[in-house]
Amino acid sequence: MPAQRSVTKWLERAPAPVFTAFAVIAAFSTYFCMYAFRKPFAVGSYKGMVALPLLPALDLKSLYIIAQVLGYCASKFLGIKIVSEMPPERRALAILACIGVSEAALVLFGLAPAPYAAVFLALNGLPLGMVWGLVFGFLEGRRVSDLLGAGLCASFIVASGFVKTIGKITLGWGVPEVWMPAVTGALFFPPLLLSVWMLAQIPPPSVDDEALRTRRAPMDRAARRAFVLANAGGLATLVLGYVVLTAYRDFRDNFAREIWDALGYTDQPAILTTAEIPVAIGALLSVAVMIGIRNNRTALAAIHGVMIAGAALAGLSTALYQAGVIGPVAWMISVGLGLYVGYVPYNCVLFDRLIAAVGSVATAGFLITAADAFGYLGSVALLLYKSFGQAKRSWLEFFLGFSYATALVCGALFAASAAYFWLRTRGPSAAARPAALDA
Repeated sequence: MPAQRSVTKWLERAPAPVFTAFAVIAAFSTYFCMYAFRKPFAVGSYKGMVALPLLPALDLKSLYIIAQVLGYCASKFLGIKIVSEMPPERRALAILACIGVSEAALVLFGLAPAPYAAVFLALNGLPLGMVWGLVFGFLEGRRVSDLLGAGLCASFIVASGFVKTIGKITLGWGVPEVWMPAVTGALFFPPLLLSVWMLAQIPPPSVDDEALRTRRAPMDRAARRAFVLANAGGLATLVLGYVVLTAYRDFRDNFAREIWDALGYTDQPAILTTAEIPVAIGALLSVAVMIGIRNNRTALAAIHGVMIAGAALAGLSTALYQAGVIGPVAWMISVGLGLYVGYVPYNCVLFDRLIAAVGSVATAGFLITAADAFGYLGSVALLLYKSFGQAKRSWLEFFLGFSYATALVCGALFAASAAYFWLRTRGPSAAARPAALDA
C-alpha cells in the first residue's frame, strides 16, 4: 500500500508527458492482454456442421462466434449498470475478476465436446464486455483524455491480429485446436497483472481537469435516464451508426482468416498483424489531433467530420478494389482505416467530448458501454443473417457488399448527429462554460 501511494503521488506531481506515457502504457497493455482471452479462438477452423431444430445446418465456427458474441453482448447490457456505478477504487479488482472468469471458461471450452462447448464461449464473453468501460474509467475527464483514449484504442486495433497470430503459432506447437484459446490466454496472465497494477496507481482527475471536461461521477439509474432523455435525438443516431460499425468491424475481425485466405494469403499468418499496423497508426492520428482543439463544441464537430470521412473511405476503397485500381492488401488496409476512423472515436474522444460540450455530470464509460450493448446486438443479427440468409455467399463476397452498405448508412447517420449536437450546444448555457475557459 505505501508503494501504491508513493507512485500515485509521484504521478500527481509528474509533468504531463510523463503522466500521459505512464497512463497510456498501463491502459494499452491491460486491454491488449484482455484480447488474448477473447480473440485467439477465432483463428481456429473448427470444421463441421451443427444440426439445429427448425433451422438450416450451421457450421461449427459460426456457432462458436455467435455464442461468444451473445455472451459479450449480454455483458454490455450488464455493464450499463455495473460500469456506470463502479466506485473508482474497485475498478482494478473488477478487471482481474472479469478476465479470470473468462480464462476459466476457456478451460471448460477445451474440456467440453462440440457443439456443447459453445456454452462456455458464451460464458467467456460474458465478463469481458465490461473491461473496456472499467479501463476507460481511469482515463476519462482529463485534459489529456483525447491522447489517453487514442493510446487505449490502439490496443484493440493491433491486439486482435497479434493474438490470432500467437494462437496460430500455438497450433503449430501441436496444441489441440480446442485448447489453443486457453493456452494463449495463459501466456498473457503475467503482463496482465503488471498492467492492472499500473492502472490502479493513476490518480483521479485534478481540479483543472474537471474545469475543462466537467466532473465525472458514478451514475445511478435516474442520472442515466435524465442524460439520455436530454440528448435522445443525437444519441439515437450515434447508437444506430455504432450498431452498423460494430457489426462490420466484428465481421471483418472474426472472419479475417477466411477473407485473407480468399484473397490469396493462406500461408502468411503474419498478415493478420502487419496489415493492422498502418490502420492503427492512421486511425489514432486522426483522434490524437483532437487534443489540440480545446473548445469542446468545435472538437465534437471535428470528430463527426473525421467519422464521415472514414465512412467515405470504406466505400471508395472498395469501389477502387473492385475496379482493379488497388490490390487486396491496399484495400484491406483502406477499409480497415475507414472503419476504425469511425469506430475508434466512440471508444475514447466522442463521448468524453460530448459530455463536456453539453455540460452534464456523467461518465463516458456509461455511454460507451450502452452503445456497445446495442452494437453487439447488431453483430449477432448480422451473423445470423449471413449464416441463414446468405449461407451460399462467400465471406469475401458478403464483406464487399457490406462495405458499401456501411459507408452509406454510417455517413448519413454521422451527418445527422453532427447537425443535432451543433444545434444542441449553441448559445450561452452550461455547455459553453468549458469552451469559455479556452478564450
